[in-house]
Amino acid sequence: MHKISLKDWVVLLTIIPTTLIGLGIAGYFSYSRYVELEEFLTLRSQSIIEPIAIASADPIINKDREKLRHLIGFAHRSHANIVKSIAVFTKDNQIFVTSAYHGDTNVMRIKAGKNIPQNTHLEKLDNYLIFRTPIIDETHQVKNLEELKGNPTVVGYIAMQIDRDKIKYRQQSQFLIAFSIVIFGSLLSAIFAFQLIKNVTRPVTSMVNAVDRIREGKLESRVSGQLIGELNFLKNGINAMAQSLGDYHDEMQRSIDQATIDLRESLEQFEIQNVELDISKRKAQDANRVKSEFLANMSHELRTPLNGVIGFTRQVLKTPLSETQRDYLQTIERSANSLLAIINDILDFSKLDADKMIIENIPFSLRDSVEETLTLLAPIAHQKNLELSLRIAQQLPDFLIGDAMRIKQVIINLANNAIKFTEKGLVSIDIDSEHIDEKLAVFKITVTDTGIGMNSEQQKSIFEAFGQADKSITRLYGGTGLGLVISQRLAREMHGDIGFITEENRGSTFWFSFQCEVNPLPMTSMLDTKALVDKNILYYEPITHSRMATSEILAGWKMKVTPVTSLEQFSNALAQNNCYDFALIGHDVTPSALTDLKKLIASVKPQISAIHLAINSNSPNLQEALIANGAVSCLSKPITPSRLCKVLLPQPAHGVKLLPEVASKKIPIKVLAVDDNDANLKLIKALLLEQVSEVITASNGQEAVTLCQNEKFALIFMDIQMPVMDGVTALKAIRSNTFNEDTAIIAVTAHALSSEKEKLLVEGFDSYITKPLDETMLRHTLYEYGNLELFALRPDEASSDDKLSQSSDIQLRAETPPEVIDVITPEPMQAEANPYDFGSIEVINWSLALQRTGNNSELAKEMLDGLLQSLPETKVNIEYALNNQDTERLKTLIHKLNGACCYTGVPNLGKITHQIETALKNGESAEALEPEFFEFFEHLDKVLHQAPQTLKILSES
Repeated sequence: MHKISLKDWVVLLTIIPTTLIGLGIAGYFSYSRYVELEEFLTLRSQSIIEPIAIASADPIINKDREKLRHLIGFAHRSHANIVKSIAVFTKDNQIFVTSAYHGDTNVMRIKAGKNIPQNTHLEKLDNYLIFRTPIIDETHQVKNLEELKGNPTVVGYIAMQIDRDKIKYRQQSQFLIAFSIVIFGSLLSAIFAFQLIKNVTRPVTSMVNAVDRIREGKLESRVSGQLIGELNFLKNGINAMAQSLGDYHDEMQRSIDQATIDLRESLEQFEIQNVELDISKRKAQDANRVKSEFLANMSHELRTPLNGVIGFTRQVLKTPLSETQRDYLQTIERSANSLLAIINDILDFSKLDADKMIIENIPFSLRDSVEETLTLLAPIAHQKNLELSLRIAQQLPDFLIGDAMRIKQVIINLANNAIKFTEKGLVSIDIDSEHIDEKLAVFKITVTDTGIGMNSEQQKSIFEAFGQADKSITRLYGGTGLGLVISQRLAREMHGDIGFITEENRGSTFWFSFQCEVNPLPMTSMLDTKALVDKNILYYEPITHSRMATSEILAGWKMKVTPVTSLEQFSNALAQNNCYDFALIGHDVTPSALTDLKKLIASVKPQISAIHLAINSNSPNLQEALIANGAVSCLSKPITPSRLCKVLLPQPAHGVKLLPEVASKKIPIKVLAVDDNDANLKLIKALLLEQVSEVITASNGQEAVTLCQNEKFALIFMDIQMPVMDGVTALKAIRSNTFNEDTAIIAVTAHALSSEKEKLLVEGFDSYITKPLDETMLRHTLYEYGNLELFALRPDEASSDDKLSQSSDIQLRAETPPEVIDVITPEPMQAEANPYDFGSIEVINWSLALQRTGNNSELAKEMLDGLLQSLPETKVNIEYALNNQDTERLKTLIHKLNGACCYTGVPNLGKITHQIETALKNGESAEALEPEFFEFFEHLDKVLHQAPQTLKILSES
């Protein structure tokens, strides 16, 4: 806002008020004088015309013009200074006599149609006043009734024209005199005001300037001159202030100089402390790195022998044993599994704490993943005779892209806790969505139990690491206290959250949310339930949650469901309707209930032949006994759609199968695969030929560039480390001067750290996939990045090798001899084993080899044989590189071997090779990896020893 200066205030308070007051007074008195002159002229005119009107009555009656002319002429001459003309008009508005024959009598005449006024009437013109007065005959006798009422007899009227010029001149003179006085007063006021400004504002301005100079640091500035009154006191005060500021500034400068010296000394001390802190920080970081390495190494070192303990314990359990020996061995197995779970938790916590946990984006089936998880958890719940129930909202998408393993890990942690802290009752799992669109979906999984719950104090520490509700809980139920901490961090890594609602002795409800991409490419079809449409099923289940979950599944299949909650309702339903196609009975398996269940089967069998049971037990003997008693099937709870469909429609074709349009039809496109390893290239080609019409191969980047210069491909799969020309160089050459500058190029590597994966994308690769190639991920990549419409081959362009049978029922199956499995693959881990343990004690896993070759047994044998032939030379080259400390050569050899191991069933050799390559890429020296190389050569020798026997058995089969 603009500030008004002192000079402006002086003007506002002196000149302007004086001028306004003068104008007001002058205006008032000028107007008053103006009105007085107007009234004076009117009164004087009336005093002239009215006597003439009285004297004119007889002459106009007697028509004595000379007398009347003499009268008005005398009056005109007597008042010639204001009177311009006088005229007498008869009653009929005719001129009778006038005092000025050259005047305009028409102006003085009353307008036609108007009556003669009864009194003196005034009409104002621009420069004249017209006065008209009636001439009344007062001596005439009254002759009619109207005259009796007092109306006079008018015989004519007199009009007089008055000149206003002199009056207007006097009025204007009054205005000029008044406003001249105002102007004079304003000028006089201005003179005094400017004199005041000179004596006050100028000194004030000089003092303001002096203060500004002082504020700018010019402390030697002073206000000079002799001032009057208070201004002189103000001047002395400013000068004294400047002197004080100068003295203070000098003192402050001395203090600053001293403080600068002290600060310089302090900075030197701080620098020394910073160096010490930096050294301490580095030591702490080294210690943290050593801790992480120690945890990872110890986890590996502990898990390897633990897997051996668990595996061989199970092998021993297969042999004839006494009951005591079997009990001891089972105790050993349970203890080893518990220890393995603790080690896995500590390793996961260490990864999360170091921000090294990687959330994968891999296509998966939500329902399949949840069913796999609950299959592992069900035996634990059944041992405690708990009801385990699963409900998945029917509208949820099933085909997603995310980290299924981590999702299952969180579900297992929450469900395990629910089962652990629940002695009786129900553990239910509900899966619903918070948001779904075409690209993303946010899911919410809720686990509810009827267990011990938590009090307010226990709730505060539930998400603290290495802690549980309290020490007694730890002693009673066991565990490290890391499960919920890991689950919370995993949920947040997947863009979700975790929370709970609990009440002591009333149970708990834990929920967690996570985000996944919706996979536009279905991996499997929905269950084929057309044969179940409109089928009647009588469903008995006393547990509300289980009944609702299963009823929703059956209703989704368009079956006619009759749910009942008691045996009485069950009997009534049978009595009312004898046309049920199926009976589904949910029941517990307590000793007292088992007999009732058998009786119930026997009573229902005559009316409903297809009786299916769902019990909270996974005992094969119990299930066989119930089936032998008359049931068609016996399911272990929780009931899942795939298992329920399988028992209701037990034909092989009614299971979950690949979509015909995805699995049984090849995509009519041409794909280029580039890899320097002949075995890997052969496998990639075989896997691709199962899904696309034509595959062209190249063994290095230069060959790939040459091919791309001659023809266009729908998609290119490019290995990274190759001789002649590596994958990155080939990518740039293809992008710059070939027909495939817009073709999507996918990086294929046996090992890639997260930073390397990001680097590949920055280099220009559209995406990347890691070896071994997963068929589902490969199919997803083909549909996502292959421009199918643009690159589709015409039917006549497809090679003859690709024109295979398109039937969805024809799939490659490997017929593996039982003796091979017995020799090379141990018994699978029981349900209690940790689902995230990827260690294995076997030398050669033939099932894994089949899986990685698309169930092509011949190709799997060829890949294993190729690895076996290359291992002796690889071993010699690696030993030579180690002896000569040739790290780069060592990296190349290890990387190549890692790629070969990805496609053959040698899990232990592949795992240690992968571990060594990771360490080498992270900059660790070969000397630091000496223990790993000892283990590496040990596994390599085992493969060299075991592989020939395996190949021999496979060849003879």
